[in-house]
Amino acid sequence: MSTFSLFFWTVLPWISAVVFVAGLIWRWRYDQYGWTTQSSQIYESRILRLSSPLFHYGMLGVIVGHAAGLLVPKSATEALGIPEHTYHLMAVVLGSIFGLAAILGLLGLLYRRFVVKSVRLATSGNDILMYVLLTAAIFLGGWATLSTQILRGSDGYDYRETISPWIRGVFTFNPQPELMTNVPVEFKLHIIAGLILLLVWPFTKLVHVVSVPLGYTTRPYVVYRSREATTSEHARRGWAPVSREARMVKKNKTEATSRGA
Repeated sequence: MSTFSLFFWTVLPWISAVVFVAGLIWRWRYDQYGWTTQSSQIYESRILRLSSPLFHYGMLGVIVGHAAGLLVPKSATEALGIPEHTYHLMAVVLGSIFGLAAILGLLGLLYRRFVVKSVRLATSGNDILMYVLLTAAIFLGGWATLSTQILRGSDGYDYRETISPWIRGVFTFNPQPELMTNVPVEFKLHIIAGLILLLVWPFTKLVHVVSVPLGYTTRPYVVYRSREATTSEHARRGWAPVSREARMVKKNKTEATSRGA
């Protein structure tokens, strides 16, 4: 094994995992106010309304597909009676649909981020780094799928014989870097881009991905009252209007009452 292979297929995955977990812990302890998507919807919403759901739902499908393909052994699907050709066809079709959705959504987000002036001015250097690494990982993944799974024909490249057992070995502290020796370069570049993205993940707005809004379903409703409701004849007693218009209404009522008396 070369030093290159040992580093990228043994050392880098563990470094990325440690930095990812440690970074999340540090961010939670010292930067909870920064634990946010830093939404730019206030600057532009029309493109965002289309691109954001397309990107997020597409990425959700891609992540689920990656987890199923990399963490579920080939023997498990065979035991369930799923032929290799059927598995490959399902993976390519579903993966292509979700992947295309994610790419189109990302292109829309990039367009508004760097073409719409107000959004561009709100973009930090941290955001640019995140978008560069995210774009590299996603487009390299799309390239790997297109070149090795679709254009190659037949059943494509069987990554469940090499990449899948390698990644499971990384998680179980039993890496087998030799499995990655003959993996197509498209997959290698995609994996390396993903590991580098994982390194910076906790220190960017991508941190919101690991947040689950559990309190959303139990928190009380936000009550909105219109200005008309506070100045009408049926306004509840005890609520003192503070607006200039409300004070004028109250003054007029008082003067009318005095004249009537």
